[in-house]
Amino acid sequence: MTMPAFSGLPSFLRLPWVEDVEEIARIAPDFAVVGAPFDMGVVYRPGARFGPRAIRAANYETHADLHHLRFRIKPFDYLSGIDSGDAVCPPSGIEESHNGIRAKLRGLLEAAPDCIPLVLGGDHSITYPSAGTVADHYDRNVGIIHFDAHADAAGDSYGALLSHATPMRRLIEEGHVLGKNFVQVGLRGYWPGPDNLAWMKEQGMRSHFMSEIEDRGFDAVLKDAIEEALDGPDLIYLSVDVDVMDPAFAPGTGTPEPGGISATEMLRAVRQIATSVPIVGMDVVEVCPPYDTSDITAQVANRIVCEVISSLAVVKRDSQEGDGDG
Repeated sequence: MTMPAFSGLPSFLRLPWVEDVEEIARIAPDFAVVGAPFDMGVVYRPGARFGPRAIRAANYETHADLHHLRFRIKPFDYLSGIDSGDAVCPPSGIEESHNGIRAKLRGLLEAAPDCIPLVLGGDHSITYPSAGTVADHYDRNVGIIHFDAHADAAGDSYGALLSHATPMRRLIEEGHVLGKNFVQVGLRGYWPGPDNLAWMKEQGMRSHFMSEIEDRGFDAVLKDAIEEALDGPDLIYLSVDVDVMDPAFAPGTGTPEPGGISATEMLRAVRQIATSVPIVGMDVVEVCPPYDTSDITAQVANRIVCEVISSLAVVKRDSQEGDGDG
């Protein structure tokens, strides 16, 4: 008998918990969930270190039972996946924690080169080591689509070069991704200032503000974002800060900003991206359980990952059926 999702140890969707690299190499999973329980990079409300555990615990289905109603697909009829545990993130050291994330993902990708890491944050600083490692694995042939209320491209944060306000600048400055292939969606509020926006423009970054979504509609903006991220690269890394959504849909986050997109729009966006372009990695960040209400934020973060998994299954199913037709 299959055990219910709320029993036992809370791996994501009750996937097998596999950390040994030799076993990972033997399984060669299509994807691996990885936790990055780190929040020393925040400048406002801490607590995102508890995000990976909360996102995992937000399952009410197991992988064996998962059935996507829109796609009419059981993803694990087509995909294999594991929960590969958490990166080693010492709470007292941001560089040590970032290096722990790099080591975790490098070990995963060396063992299973085609595996897609699905990283659960953690604050947004974890995108610097996560996306950088994935981009380097693919010879930097990667564009990034970044959903966020904030640009996270500051030169520093209160003098610190590493924080959740700076990861996108570090990725671009170090050449992991070109500025023109870094596409941001949902920016709003009162930060960053003119100097930061000028730097972003100099790098050729594509920024779609919430005001543009209000004027043109979310679908039109999303279509442009996908095309821009693939202006050169063939592959996409997806980064979702849950504060891109209005706090009504994601109250449990460190830096909430009213006026964002809905959970429905967010889930539709990841479906559209993951079914139309090659995804090689993703992260979902800034889930802050101490500020969550009835696990709303953890639930939507969990479903964002499930939507990507389901979309990957659709792509694989359609590819197999296409090969069969040939």
